[in-house]
Amino acid sequence: MLKNIQEWVLLLGIFGITALIGNLAGYDILPIKAVPGMITLVVICLAGFILKELIPVNFPSIAYISIIGVIVSMPWFPGSEKVVQWTSEVQLLALATPILAYAGIAIGRSWTDFVKLGWKTIVVATLVMLGTFLGSAVIAEIILRFQGII
Repeated sequence: MLKNIQEWVLLLGIFGITALIGNLAGYDILPIKAVPGMITLVVICLAGFILKELIPVNFPSIAYISIIGVIVSMPWFPGSEKVVQWTSEVQLLALATPILAYAGIAIGRSWTDFVKLGWKTIVVATLVMLGTFLGSAVIAEIILRFQGII
């Protein structure tokens, strides 16, 4: 498990640095202001990964990460004000960009395996992505019109 923790720390560290750069480039938030929030997010993720390994229940690590994140940001939790203050300096899109880039690289590296599944899989995947995009656009349009923004 120690090897896994080392790999997680390395990957989360790379992810955190990339997100800090995105935070600076996209939102003009200096890394020195966002570092405490990024460290907090990395620690929460690491705790979720460790819990996934320690608890013998088939429960995804993202669920553990979400639960820990919610708990440490609740008003009754000691230090939650600082957690919320620190993490508010890290913008969501700055976090999403490295995650999506990693997903793209992972898919690109295993493209040959993906192609082996056959042309039907590629058609289905394309339709799923198109449907997700169009569905999101329709929902956004409805909500924005309902709120009078557009």
